[in-house]
Amino acid sequence: MSVLIIDDERHARMELKRLIASFPELECIGEARNADEAQELIDAKRPDVLFLDIQMPERSGFDLLEALPEVPDVIFTTAYDQYALKAFEVSALDYLLKPIRAERFAQAIAKLVLKQPSAAQSKQVFVKDKDRYQFVRWERVHLIESMDNYARLFYEEKSVWLKSSLNQLVKTLDETLFFRINRAQIINLNFIQTIDTAEHGRLTVTLTTGQTLTVSDRQSVRLRNLRKL
Repeated sequence: MSVLIIDDERHARMELKRLIASFPELECIGEARNADEAQELIDAKRPDVLFLDIQMPERSGFDLLEALPEVPDVIFTTAYDQYALKAFEVSALDYLLKPIRAERFAQAIAKLVLKQPSAAQSKQVFVKDKDRYQFVRWERVHLIESMDNYARLFYEEKSVWLKSSLNQLVKTLDETLFFRINRAQIINLNFIQTIDTAEHGRLTVTLTTGQTLTVSDRQSVRLRNLRKL
């Protein structure tokens, strides 16, 4: 599993590298001193796991995760106890308090190994819902709607906001899972219940959630070809 270390303190990064070196199943592919460096490395190297400091100058670890269209597994690291509850509220894989003890690090890696590889293929995104942060698996999202420079994700009976435009999302979403039906909406193909023909040959899609949505002329042609209608 490839891992990336993100921490503004050099000695903390060195300590994590030393701990990681004891586990042959882990490969440290880089380190970053801040969220900006980390975002570039994540885009370039696509790590499986982030060891992420929560409190960093300018942009926090939470700010970084919010900016990512897809989030790897995350193990938070911090020297501040007050972040512990918040870290667990966001359903992180684990939370390590500095200075990190070797036995506590081993426990976190054991969780990570148990989680791989079955859930590793399920992509996730990090969002803020009011005062609560959380990870949302993309496979659970049935509809994405454009709201200016934001996207609204609908899953189960909930909706959350994501700091991303639909044009940005389309570049990163799994094409086998998501389909853009018009300028303002993207649907999860696994949630399609029926596809019907409306006026002028346009298609309408009814989702398993009960919503009926209109597909644009251009995308109706693409959807017909995709579903061989």
